[in-house]
Amino acid sequence: MNINDTIALANGVEMPRLGFGVWRVNDGEEAVNSVKWAIETGYKSIDTAAAYKNEEGVGQAIKESGIAREDLFVTTKLWNADQGYESTLAAFETSLEKLGLDYVDLYLIHWPVEGKFVDTWRAFEKLYADKKVRAIGVCNFHEHHLDTLLKEAKVAPMVNQVELHPLLSQEPLRKYCADKNIVVEAWSPLGSGKILDNSVINSIAKIYEKSVAQVILRWDLQHGLVTIPKSVHQNRIIENANIFDFELKDSEMALIDGLNKNERTGPDPDNFNF
Repeated sequence: MNINDTIALANGVEMPRLGFGVWRVNDGEEAVNSVKWAIETGYKSIDTAAAYKNEEGVGQAIKESGIAREDLFVTTKLWNADQGYESTLAAFETSLEKLGLDYVDLYLIHWPVEGKFVDTWRAFEKLYADKKVRAIGVCNFHEHHLDTLLKEAKVAPMVNQVELHPLLSQEPLRKYCADKNIVVEAWSPLGSGKILDNSVINSIAKIYEKSVAQVILRWDLQHGLVTIPKSVHQNRIIENANIFDFELKDSEMALIDGLNKNERTGPDPDNFNF
């Protein structure tokens, strides 16, 4: 494994296994610097969203990086207030303009807004057919949301990005998605920092002379997940990518698996009001 490793989506598009997230990264200098540091480190995948309000900074960083567009994998997401057919198409154009790009690699529905996400998906299918996006998917969808969508969809979602970390391992959802050929992507893979003092992971980290974050990200990759850690600190951005020179044993993977408590740091997709 190395930082250039990819996983094939259902349509054959290759998505990097390790990406860089920019949730809660301020637009402007902070977004530009952190994304440029990530690209310099070797990250090829950048994950933003309309709701993060930093698409312009991400776009500027991509432009200033000097990396060829086709060598990057850019994800953005549709916000809840813009769901619906026509409003989705308009919101996508706004995101594209802010990013300064001709296309995005992956476009995601950010949350399963009841009564809206099926119509929204029709717009996603149009954007995909029109080759404005290379792949389409969803975020924060439980199995029953996916069941509803799959009954209506002409094109199945290729990715489901969900909160996933050792305290919320999402094993049943991961199995469901594997059965449907939907790639699972972990947001907040470090549990918003709340599991960095976990004694079990700390003990494993000491064996390999790695950080807890590096062990968790390695756990993600060995489970076949896509993962998108976020940081605005150059040393952490580099550290989070330095996870390809060790491998967790099956027993260590099982110890980390055993930490699951179905404990969220973010909202439950069945109970959100935004």
